[in-house]
Amino acid sequence: MEIQTLYQEAIKFASAKHTEKGQKVPGTNLPYDVHISNVAMEILIAGSSSANFNTAFAVQVALLHDTIEDTSATFEELENKFGIEIANAVIALSKNIDLPKDQQMPDSLHRIKAMPSEVWAVKLADRITNLQPPPSHWTNEKKYAYKQEAQQILNELHKANFYLAKRLEKKINDYNSPSALL
Repeated sequence: MEIQTLYQEAIKFASAKHTEKGQKVPGTNLPYDVHISNVAMEILIAGSSSANFNTAFAVQVALLHDTIEDTSATFEELENKFGIEIANAVIALSKNIDLPKDQQMPDSLHRIKAMPSEVWAVKLADRITNLQPPPSHWTNEKKYAYKQEAQQILNELHKANFYLAKRLEKKINDYNSPSALL
C-alpha cells in the first residue's frame, strides 16, 4: 500500500480519537492533529535521509503514537485496524500509568528499545516536537525536569537515527535558552 494511503488511514483514525477527547496541543488552542502531524513530518524527513528506514511503518506509528495512552483506542482496536506490529509499537510508546511516575519513562524506554529502530525514532521525533516553548503555567522545576527527561531519551535512543538525534540535541540546547526558563 502507498505511504500516502497509510498516512491518511492513520491520521483519520488518530484525529477522530483525539477529537473525541477534545484534545489540544498542551498550552495552546491548536487541535492535537498539529502535534501528531508534526511528529509524522519529522519521521518523513528522517526517513528520506536514512538508509534502511521503514518509513511507511514509522509514519503510521508516529501518527498513532498517543492513541492508546491518551484516547479511548485499545490495543485490540489498533491490532485489528493496523496490524500487530503497529499495535506493539504504539503500546511500547505508551506510558504504563499503573507504575509510579518516576518509573514510567524508564519502563517505556526499556519497552521501546525492544522494538525496531523506527519506534525509537518516533520517540525522538515526539520529543523534538514537544520541545516547544513550555506552557506558561509550568514552573522552572517542571521545565528543568522535562529537559532532563529529553536528555534521557536522547542518551538512550540516539543510535536509532542520526538525523533525529542531532535535531533533538539542538532542541535540548535551545530549551536551555534563558527565554525558555522564564
